[in-house]
Amino acid sequence: MVSVTMVLKALSLFVAELISSVTDWFQSKPAWANLEVLENTELKTTGGVHERHRAKTLWEKTGAVVMVVRRPG
Repeated sequence: MVSVTMVLKALSLFVAELISSVTDWFQSKPAWANLEVLENTELKTTGGVHERHRAKTLWEKTGAVVMVVRRPG
């Protein structure tokens, strides 16, 4: 026997998936990062002092390796 809560759960999952698929149409497609864009990326420090650096100058001065991660949203 199917209970009301199971029907509501299935219905809510269907609606959530429907909304997710519709909103995917309006999102821009991710572009592949090239070296020029990554070099000119402005990096901000965390903590008390907020310094700004360009990724290329940080690499040239200290040899720092910067990993770029694109978060959704």
